[in-house]
Amino acid sequence: MTEASPPQIRMRSWLFAPGDSVKKMTKAAEGDADIVLFDLEDAVVESGKASARAAIAEFLAGKSAEERARLWVRINPLDGEWTADDLAAIMPARPGGIMLPKSRGRGDVEELDRQMTALEVENGIAPGSTPVIALVTETAAAMFTTGDYGGAPRLAAMTWGAEDLADSLGAQSNKDFDGDFAFTYKLARSLCLLGAAAAEVVPVETIDTNFRDLEALRKRAIEVRRQGYRGMLAIHPAQVPVINEAFTPSEEEIAEAREIVELFEADPSAGTIGWKGGMLDRPHLSRARQLLAQVED
Repeated sequence: MTEASPPQIRMRSWLFAPGDSVKKMTKAAEGDADIVLFDLEDAVVESGKASARAAIAEFLAGKSAEERARLWVRINPLDGEWTADDLAAIMPARPGGIMLPKSRGRGDVEELDRQMTALEVENGIAPGSTPVIALVTETAAAMFTTGDYGGAPRLAAMTWGAEDLADSLGAQSNKDFDGDFAFTYKLARSLCLLGAAAAEVVPVETIDTNFRDLEALRKRAIEVRRQGYRGMLAIHPAQVPVINEAFTPSEEEIAEAREIVELFEADPSAGTIGWKGGMLDRPHLSRARQLLAQVED
């Protein structure tokens, strides 16, 4: 059995749905989120985890391979007691991917890979074909390992968390008096972005807990996309269209990127090119190509 690459899917919006509610999982799966995250961690109490595992497995088993590609599962952390049971129940149903919460560093991704590979082989799934997104800033110690994920097996994306980080720090709030993230949490966002860029995986912004203020969500999504993020977590279906729009390059941006690429292709030896009263250099070309890669196969 040869190792397979994970399927290529869009990763703008990642919508959580509690694994103990078939109704909510169904609604999420029928929506427009690029990826749906069936949750076995925070959304499910200890007494409900076994039944939630069974519900998710049954739900996945009823979907086609194409449908399952966007149906991922957030398991419980590796340092807890439920991870093995989560994977044993979920992997035979062939989820599109796995979210690893409270990752402490590259070693956790490698350990998860070992466990997942054994289950893939056991269930006739191509080893390595189930991708992983890691939540990399949910504890104080994890903040210091965000740059260590390069080459980690299966890793397709990295995201960060402000709520569990605040709990780890014993903080009363993760916001400042103006309602923005306080410095430590902006640092977590930056470290996640830098770590994802270094690992060459997709950086995904954390949730906005105020799902009723869609205009604030739009502003934040646009802001973090300008910084380099390529997607965002969502906790409510109403957030998905806003996130999808914010992380989809506009026609104007696409046309501009194509023009920049064409200018450099017309003069391959040029280090800089005059354009619209200013100068373009090779980093502008790189950014133009990265933008086009988001919308072109």
